Amino acid sequence: MIYLDHQATTAADPRVIDAMMPWWRERAANAHSTHIKGQAARDAIEGARADVAALIGAEPGEIIFTSGATEASNLALRGSLGRGRHAITTTIEHSCVRETLRMLSKQGVSVTEVGVSGDGVVDPSAIESSISSNTRIVSVMAVNNEVGTVQALADIGASCRSHDVAFHTDAAQAAGKTPLDVKGMKIDLLSISAHKLYGPQGIGALYCRQSLRSGLTPILTGGGQERGTRSGTLPTALCVGFGAACRIAAAEMASESARLMDLRERFLARLLGSVDGIQVNGSLTERIAGNLNLAFDGIDAESLLYRLPDLALSTGSACSSAAIAPSHVLLAMGLSQEAAQSSVRIGFGRETQAAEVDSAVVMISEAVKALRLAGGSLKVDGETKTRKQGRR
Repeated sequence: MIYLDHQATTAADPRVIDAMMPWWRERAANAHSTHIKGQAARDAIEGARADVAALIGAEPGEIIFTSGATEASNLALRGSLGRGRHAITTTIEHSCVRETLRMLSKQGVSVTEVGVSGDGVVDPSAIESSISSNTRIVSVMAVNNEVGTVQALADIGASCRSHDVAFHTDAAQAAGKTPLDVKGMKIDLLSISAHKLYGPQGIGALYCRQSLRSGLTPILTGGGQERGTRSGTLPTALCVGFGAACRIAAAEMASESARLMDLRERFLARLLGSVDGIQVNGSLTERIAGNLNLAFDGIDAESLLYRLPDLALSTGSACSSAAIAPSHVLLAMGLSQEAAQSSVRIGFGRETQAAEVDSAVVMISEAVKALRLAGGSLKVDGETKTRKQGRR
């Protein structure tokens, strides 16, 4: 299978796995124990904390390890907001932000959702004009998980700082792919997941600006780890792997971004030359290099994926146990339901090679042409055949 779903997850880099292995075996210990092995584990975790901090321009003491970006975003929002407070976000956020704010709105928090352009970019002035005297936090994702668009974090951060409002960004899709500087961008809270940057699944972090940490209410209580902000035994191997992934990303980000841009342009040029009726969703300039989101005229995206068993891709559809709904991101950008349901996300990554890109173009072109001849969707036993596929 050709894997083109790197926005969903990335395979752990072999160098990351090598760094982790000893902490599962001969060096295994609880980092909160006082014996020598425990102290060694603690030192390894603190080294990893410094590596994570360095990737985003933070101080090590501002990094709080979590299980991932979802928990980090929950901590940032739930830990900052209370009844009567006001939060601002956008219409294209990941569900970890949207659903958290929706729950908080039932507990007395007021929420304003700011729309985006047809290119999937939010206007910083629209964020600033929504700030009121009661606004506590603004949450705008750094890079969108579906269309890869990059937001103007520095401009938003400057507006928030001038109004003394905390600025949170979900950077799960940005960290390790595009430069981040929490100090220069005036970011107060930032969420990361290791598995989006070739680290292990199950570990992430919340950056919290030092001056805000004392006001952050924990959502997990227990042993008081992470200086009382996030209780629970830290997984040494996962922390070490996260740190290694951040070190590698910091060293290779620029060259890898250029390589992915070449692959993306190669893929898009060859696909557009093979099949007509394709629309690129989202800005091609304000976008990370490894992402494409394409709408295929007259094609049901789930049926297209069903015809591509040797390609790992994602649709822009949200999944539930009962139905598949159009992507809220694409609808917020102004796409029709038909266009949203004809859209596929393609994610290039560190392992992607030019030969795979060329093969994927051929597979997709043939499948699209066959589906158009069949009327746009694949019929099996008289019913439209689809497959459910989620995304982050």
